[in-house]
Amino acid sequence: MKKYFSLVLFAHSVFALPFAMIGFFLGVTTTENPFSWYKLILVLLCMVFARNAAMAFNRYLDRNIDAKNPRTKMRDIPAGKVSANEALIFVIANCVLFAVTTYFINPLCFYLSPVALFVVLFYSYTKRFTALCHLVLGLGLALAPIGAYIAVTGHFALVPVLYSLTVLLWVSGFDIIYALQDEEFDREEKLHSIPSALGIKNALNVSVLLHILSATCVILPVFFTSFSWVYYVGIVFFCSMLIYQHLLVKPNDISKVNRAFQTLNGYASVVFAICFLIDAYLRHK
Repeated sequence: MKKYFSLVLFAHSVFALPFAMIGFFLGVTTTENPFSWYKLILVLLCMVFARNAAMAFNRYLDRNIDAKNPRTKMRDIPAGKVSANEALIFVIANCVLFAVTTYFINPLCFYLSPVALFVVLFYSYTKRFTALCHLVLGLGLALAPIGAYIAVTGHFALVPVLYSLTVLLWVSGFDIIYALQDEEFDREEKLHSIPSALGIKNALNVSVLLHILSATCVILPVFFTSFSWVYYVGIVFFCSMLIYQHLLVKPNDISKVNRAFQTLNGYASVVFAICFLIDAYLRHK
């Protein structure tokens, strides 16, 4: 199991999982649906299976590209820690487990499970033909809050969609920052990304715009749902992390990309989700 945890970088779940919890407890606290440990566990399992399938498929599909890139040549498949066949079997197993788990949640989740799997797996192909690949990655993670909300309620609603848009724009923006590291490599290998298409400076400008829109989406729910002061603390912290990562990464200095990508964005999602959950508890105790 250790080598598979390395393959899927389980720590990266910190980006989408907190927003899945927001979607879940939004459904519990703003509708007539009661809290259920059984349903919460099923949602968590879906998150794990979808994440495993998406990340392992990306590693499987990109194995030859990763072998050429000095930054990624020591990833599990190019380094021989996991074979390509093992990775593919792992992907298929997690896809099946994801679909089976949604069956036990509600019919809408089950019917939408192929769509969700298509989105999270399709991302791995996109860098081969479009610089908008970052937005497709963002869309895949954006399924977390709306998916968890549907798991509780069985229907769509505006506020969880706003949180999904928050994730889509936020993830797309920081994935552009992460892709700065491979700007030259992508251009040489005819791979598509915002940095390879527009250059570092313009790519950072696009990332700033996406993060401004993400901050807007995280604020908009206050106009549709009542919140306590704790939620506003979460908004301030989330937006501060967005600003701080753009202060760290500059066109002439991208040495702090990993810090901006993993640490600051991890803090942003976890602390924001904690503030949301505390707010929900205070308002419904």
